[in-house]
Amino acid sequence: MIQKALHYPNLKTVIMVEKILSEADLMLTREDIKRKLPTKIMHQTLNVILEYLSDKGLIIDSKKGILWAHNDDPRLKAAILQSREW
Repeated sequence: MIQKALHYPNLKTVIMVEKILSEADLMLTREDIKRKLPTKIMHQTLNVILEYLSDKGLIIDSKKGILWAHNDDPRLKAAILQSREW
């Protein structure tokens, strides 16, 4: 559930954060993400973006950091569709 925020992010900002996370090899902290962004962003606005991405299943947000979790490999999708549930 997205909380009421002072500044809601625009699409450009969401895409920038998404790109940083998807290209990262390791877990990133919120401060790492803010440092890598080309523009400044409020902490609360970043939290709204991260909550949105987490709700969509694109990231994993833990105490140690944030990790990109989305995998759109067609081989993975095919394997899931062919698998059976026990």
